Amino acid sequence: MNRRIAQGEVTRRQLIDVATRLFAEQGYEDTSTEQVLREAGVSRGSLYHHFDGKDRLFEAVVEQLMTVVARHRDPVRILRAGCAQWIALAEDPTVRQIILTDAPAVLGWQRWREIDELYGFGLLKHGVQAVADAGRLAVDDVDVVAHVVLGALNEAAMLIARPETAVAARRSATRAVERVIDGFLRSS
Repeated sequence: MNRRIAQGEVTRRQLIDVATRLFAEQGYEDTSTEQVLREAGVSRGSLYHHFDGKDRLFEAVVEQLMTVVARHRDPVRILRAGCAQWIALAEDPTVRQIILTDAPAVLGWQRWREIDELYGFGLLKHGVQAVADAGRLAVDDVDVVAHVVLGALNEAAMLIARPETAVAARRSATRAVERVIDGFLRSS
């Protein structure tokens, strides 16, 4: 039985990996289920065993891409690093196509926000809460601060996601988001 479970996880991972590449290269609309199946080397039954359809496979791809790991212990550094990572990821063609272009349209705004609550915005809000818990936040309303930073962060990511935007814009956008964060901090 454990071998079947392990094989199922391998198949699921294979579907997500292939779909991620194809969605990034071609976009959601131009990627067919048949192409995913062919390139993953699995049957339609295998796909439907793991996902209800192409839209649910896309949702799994979005969830995987929105997972971020923080490496610092200082909550302000974690928040800054996470924001900088998101801005840098916006240059990645896979992130740009799947998360910034296709996800809101394919999943719908409500579902996309629900997933973002678990990953992107959820991590951001957790980071802002950690800053508040450390006594470093000058504003009492963590939710409002998190939404304001999210707005700045997403606009910066959309700017960076434009193919014509220079790499220097990423550094400028990262500094601008850091200044927004700094505006909410208590002086130490």
